[in-house]
Amino acid sequence: MRKEPLVSIIITYFKKKKYVSKTLNSIFSQFYKNYEIVFVYDDSNKADLNFIIKSLSIFNKKKIIVNNKNLGVSKSRNIALKNCRGKYIAFIDSDDIWKKNKLSKQIQFMEKKLLYFSFSSYNIINSQGKIIGKRYVKKDPKYENLLRKNIIGLSTVVVSKKIVKEIKFPLLKTQEDFVVWLNLLKKGYRLSHLPSVLSSWRLTKDSLSSNTFQKILDAFKLYYIYQKKNLILSVYSVIVLGYNKLFK
Repeated sequence: MRKEPLVSIIITYFKKKKYVSKTLNSIFSQFYKNYEIVFVYDDSNKADLNFIIKSLSIFNKKKIIVNNKNLGVSKSRNIALKNCRGKYIAFIDSDDIWKKNKLSKQIQFMEKKLLYFSFSSYNIINSQGKIIGKRYVKKDPKYENLLRKNIIGLSTVVVSKKIVKEIKFPLLKTQEDFVVWLNLLKKGYRLSHLPSVLSSWRLTKDSLSSNTFQKILDAFKLYYIYQKKNLILSVYSVIVLGYNKLFK
């Protein structure tokens, strides 16, 4: 029987003690077993560190990286990428959840079709874990379409290590993953989708992703600085992005 390829799972942590156990349990419960955890503790307050170390003790293969100070999610993920040994790299935020067949289905999909990048549909859950919505992916995105609406959830993404050199998260508080997906498309990579719902993204009131002003500011930077659009087009693109998120 062919051995399953190693998957490196990147998790960054900042004040998510309430949810991280469910996240880790969803990884531990995977049908797919050949993986390693690359966990970045990104909190200057080390009060949760012993809890995290104990929680990670259930995993045989793991690397725990402790930042001396809070560096932010982008720098932390970039550090983690340099410490991955797997043929594939998967991302999950420390308050999200995977279905048990997530890795098995997605890795099989990538191996069969020789893909460098895949993502899937996902549920939206609240702080209690109740499903409050769904993001259903119908087709692979093109650059101009993705510019108007980010349909790719970070915790659904798996990439081949062959393209890791192309992945660098920019110094934004939100939208940082969106920049990466757009840059990959500009470089000619195909971002392949599975319509299956394999993950759940948690929306909480205190998360950066729920901070409207921060998201608007970072969206403007995304278009103006990182996609090099002019001022008027950048403002227009932010409006379109917001409309599509709210009404489509």
